Amino acid sequence: MSVNVVTNLEVKSHNSPDETRRPDKTVLDLVTVGDYTIGRMTFEPGWTWADCIKPVVGTDSCELSHVGFCVSGSLEVETNDGGKISISAGDSYTIPPGHNAHVVGDQPFQGVEFVSGAEFARPPEKA
Repeated sequence: MSVNVVTNLEVKSHNSPDETRRPDKTVLDLVTVGDYTIGRMTFEPGWTWADCIKPVVGTDSCELSHVGFCVSGSLEVETNDGGKISISAGDSYTIPPGHNAHVVGDQPFQGVEFVSGAEFARPPEKA
């Protein structure tokens, strides 16, 4: 297991993020503290990765790894190989590359992402 070492004492608020991305039905507030970019994401009811994020990133499914915590709402995730999980308030989660997801119900999903925030909903760089 790798060990991460933090060398600076630092705090930033997601209420004043370093960057905000707003694809359809999505708000992603990003802060960078030390070597880490942490994302607070809100997906509105009706949000699906295929409808809201795929047009931005251009891949058939989400190719990012996710490690996060669900603050509120509910999200269903299905991997390309057929695995399924439901994520609800209070759950911590990991999601491997190769998946799709959608908000369940009429409440927004709000989560905090510790791994994928810097890349999530970012258009591909042009060569």
